[in-house]
Amino acid sequence: MCGILGVVATTPVNQLLYDGLMVLQHRGQDAAGIATAEGNTFHLHKGPGLVRDVFRTRNMRALPGEMGIAHCRYPTAGSAWNFAEAQPFYVNSPFGIMLAHNGNLTNTVELKEQMYRQDLRHINTNSDSEVLLNVLAHELQGVASGCRLDLDTIFAAVAGVHRRCRGAYAVVAMIAGYGLLAFRDPYGIRPLVIGVNETPEGDEYLLSSESVALDTLNFRVLRDVEPGEAIFIDLRRQLHARQCAVKPQHASCIFEYVYLARPDSVIDGVSVYETRLRMGEYLADKVAQRIPVDEIDLVIPIPDSSRPSAMQLAQRLGIPYREGFVKNRYIGRTFIMPGQSTRKKSVRQKLNTVGQEFKGKRVLLVDDSIVRGTTSREIVDMARAAGALKVYFASAAPPVRFPNVYGIDMPTRAELIATGRSDEEIAREIGADALVYQDLDALKASISDLNPQMRRFDCSCFDGIYVTGDVSPEYLDEIETARGGKPKPVIEDTAAPQMQLDLMSAEQA
Repeated sequence: MCGILGVVATTPVNQLLYDGLMVLQHRGQDAAGIATAEGNTFHLHKGPGLVRDVFRTRNMRALPGEMGIAHCRYPTAGSAWNFAEAQPFYVNSPFGIMLAHNGNLTNTVELKEQMYRQDLRHINTNSDSEVLLNVLAHELQGVASGCRLDLDTIFAAVAGVHRRCRGAYAVVAMIAGYGLLAFRDPYGIRPLVIGVNETPEGDEYLLSSESVALDTLNFRVLRDVEPGEAIFIDLRRQLHARQCAVKPQHASCIFEYVYLARPDSVIDGVSVYETRLRMGEYLADKVAQRIPVDEIDLVIPIPDSSRPSAMQLAQRLGIPYREGFVKNRYIGRTFIMPGQSTRKKSVRQKLNTVGQEFKGKRVLLVDDSIVRGTTSREIVDMARAAGALKVYFASAAPPVRFPNVYGIDMPTRAELIATGRSDEEIAREIGADALVYQDLDALKASISDLNPQMRRFDCSCFDGIYVTGDVSPEYLDEIETARGGKPKPVIEDTAAPQMQLDLMSAEQA
């Protein structure tokens, strides 16, 4: 995942973009970048690290203009840090395009070959975002009539991108001398929302990965960008929208609701916070089936994203809710940190126990999900060391058994603790007295209950069904090899189904 912003305003946008990136910092801490447009001239500054470390006053002063895009980077499947891969990306032909992308293309290798052999374009990094930029540029060049662009041409180019690109992509781009373009893949896997700010000088528009950026910048949410839809805002700040995919379908990434998004965001018309409350209700019913409720003294969340689920679970079961862990907010997310030893050390630095909440108690720990299991094992050990008599563990998400290839850098199958293991085996691995996972149907219902139109999701990390229909075991092997690991075949057992491919053909996308 990454965070992206695009804005067209009546005043300089550099501060808006900076403030928006600060709000989206949770979506990526590797690098950040801002590009602005002043007439036909682009201004760009980007670099590694947190937003606050990348930009200084002198950098902000060098970003004039009333239109701009911004990006905070998070590594995607199989990627390694390279300064050249910080976004936005720029290409000078045709017209001059600056682009930022959230997601991950699954046919990057094929597209690179097309770039070299057919499109005669050079790709300078390993980033799929640079590939996507060049696909867009080539499509614009192919459909443009003469030296000018019009709306039909721009939307036709996006349709060409949809035909060629597979995977997940939410995009904001600036076309020099024309305006701001944004679009979402035909499945709407990664989120993108648009808002407006009415001023005496005219309407201003902001596009963001999450609605929370619109809220904090005083923009009113208009709506989510639809799967396959393109939005174009011209230099007169006129908004134009068109569906550019042949058969778009809604299949949002369900992990956004579980963990990735901020709880105060609304994605595809559904409150992330309310979704997590519903997760807690469904999980409570499952816990009551597996663990005698009178054997649980306290419910304790693993901060931060599991708090709503834990609170609702405790209320539904009638068990006291307590804060048993204090979080150091200056330590990064552990599941994206390389190396088991680094992760293990980070957990101890990140969390500390409130001893009196554990001593002599039987506690139910609630987390949003379990990925590698390293963090869960350390947390269970910390609870026991603080004096807990019994430690039960509940996950608001189902077992993570498959890699995510649509923009979340999840581990290889060999590193995922749930791959090839039953719930009881996983409980032993993390040292818990009992382990309860959310059912996938219940997780889906947590969202569908709030928006009945949301029925289909990308749940690939849970069920191995990849909605784009082009992810094979061989593709996963290649990603795992690129990560420096050894590919591990999916183990057939009663706990986890074999990876399945969505039967939808590419043409149906």
